[in-house]
Amino acid sequence: MSKPDNIFLVGPMGVGKSTIGRMLGTTLQRPFYDSDREIEAVTGADIPWIFDVEGEAGFRQREIRMIDQLSAMNGIVMATGGGAILAPESRQRLHERGFVVYLKASINQQFERTSKDKNRPLLQTADPLTKIRELMKLREPLYIETAHLVIDTNRRGPRSVVQEIIRKVSSVSDQ
Repeated sequence: MSKPDNIFLVGPMGVGKSTIGRMLGTTLQRPFYDSDREIEAVTGADIPWIFDVEGEAGFRQREIRMIDQLSAMNGIVMATGGGAILAPESRQRLHERGFVVYLKASINQQFERTSKDKNRPLLQTADPLTKIRELMKLREPLYIETAHLVIDTNRRGPRSVVQEIIRKVSSVSDQ
């Protein structure tokens, strides 16, 4: 791969994509975008509301359009929503238009980081831990298929993860 102009972060809820992406963008002096926040800005509504009104299918259509729009930009860092990799066209666009980093964490770590967050519609269930397991069983192969690099964020601070991403991206650019 030639020098990556874009860096895209994929992975499940609670792995730190937004925090790490924001810090990575600042460190690299690149604009940072969070695809979920951009969807909210365009619609004027938060994601739980979109899920309530349009269902998951409606939200996913918005997500596909936003991933296409943002990934077509140049020189950015983008954090995607946990389900952004569900659409084959989004996986392809992400993989072809940038350097994709799959941020991964254990099921327990994901649960700890998301258990009190009411802005995660898929986890508003009687048993969110089981839901996280189900989502990972379905999504992990898609994260791996899309990614150029996998980084474990378990028990790591965002600065450490950002430095690892920068090291790995630099080694790809040097080749």
